[in-house]
Amino acid sequence: MIEAAHLDGAALSWIWALPFAGILLSIATGPVLYPHLWEHHYGKFATVFAALVVIPLLLVVDLHTVASTLSHTVLLEYLPFILLLLALFTVAGGIYVEGNLHDSAFTNTALLGVGALIASVVGTTGASMILIRPLIRANDDRRFNAHVVVFFIFLVSNIGGSLTPLGDPPLFLGFLKGVDFFWTTRHLLPETLFAAGLVLAVFMALDVYLHHREGNFPKKADPTPDSPLQLHGKVNLVLLAVIIAAILMSASWKPGVSFTLFGTTLQLQDLLRDLIFVAVTVASMKLTNAGHRAANAFAWGPIQEVAILFAGIFVCIVPVMAMLQAGANGAFAPLIALVSHANGAPNIPAYFWLTGGLSSFLDNAPTYLVFFELAGGDAKTLMTSGAATLAAISAGAVFMGANTYIGNAPNFMVYAIARDAGVKMPSFFGYMLWSGAVLIPVFLLMTWVFFG
Repeated sequence: MIEAAHLDGAALSWIWALPFAGILLSIATGPVLYPHLWEHHYGKFATVFAALVVIPLLLVVDLHTVASTLSHTVLLEYLPFILLLLALFTVAGGIYVEGNLHDSAFTNTALLGVGALIASVVGTTGASMILIRPLIRANDDRRFNAHVVVFFIFLVSNIGGSLTPLGDPPLFLGFLKGVDFFWTTRHLLPETLFAAGLVLAVFMALDVYLHHREGNFPKKADPTPDSPLQLHGKVNLVLLAVIIAAILMSASWKPGVSFTLFGTTLQLQDLLRDLIFVAVTVASMKLTNAGHRAANAFAWGPIQEVAILFAGIFVCIVPVMAMLQAGANGAFAPLIALVSHANGAPNIPAYFWLTGGLSSFLDNAPTYLVFFELAGGDAKTLMTSGAATLAAISAGAVFMGANTYIGNAPNFMVYAIARDAGVKMPSFFGYMLWSGAVLIPVFLLMTWVFFG
């Protein structure tokens, strides 16, 4: 019998990780291999995999341990995580950029650069949804425009979100685990500038070449003539500032007031933060013109899918976290050996590439959690003596989500929007040829410069 006070990872075998692997693989393959089945039944997939964890736990562990473990996961990790995503999704969906710029290599590079900059403020999903349509409109009179969207996914949907917990879900999970809000800003800024700068330089050179090549063909009629850009839904910028203030408040204000629910201690500042997320969501819907949301093709479907799937993920990851906490006494001792040198010191390049490699094909948020725990799981230690390890995990999770369409949630959304707009996007493996040619050399250079 496993000890009642906590889930003893040393007593669990690797079999308990199968539901976690199963839900991640279904998320990775569903939208690509069986999209119609997935679209209508993803909730059932998540429910089945979660049940494969909860029901066996109830059979072998006492009810108190199961209830307290799950309540800790739901109340302290899942709810804050999903409420932040909901607030950012709603706020970004109310910011509409109207108008059309004349395309040029400079204009495209500037749009990608701006998108990468704001991704750490409104999130990679928010920045992607705000800017992808203006970028497509600016290039819809070109014969060669798929590369513009591909590099948009590289930079705006992934690399640009590496500087704050708002930028990408893995980093907010790190924040919930105790990583300071501005830690990634301070420690990942050189890596982000390096990666984004190289990718932007490659893009500009390629775009100049393709613009020159298009001069050999008759010019296409522009379906969306040039017009000045106008920003609508400005109230959402204020609401975005409220979200940031709420997160900073929860990190700095410690009144010492707490409540206990199902054995889980909830701090007043964290409850207030989460309530502010809900209030911002409601305010954004009330204060934003419905026509602007319609122009953005705003719908609740994507965030509903994320909420349901991550509910399943957070349940399925419970025994995995327990086994990782058991360290060398747990079932994942071989994995610990992969990311450690013979003397026990962390293997920084291995953390970068293993986190990144799995983030390329599985969701990068739970992948980040796995390697965060594998590195010890103590935020204070990782932010100081383990800073290089945490930087490698953070960079791998955020940057390498760009390697495939399924590495990060905005990737496939951008792909679908571009395809519906008539852009001849590369196939799943065709996209990987792009990422392999552009991103992998950049990541190899990063390893040598920062993680070697």
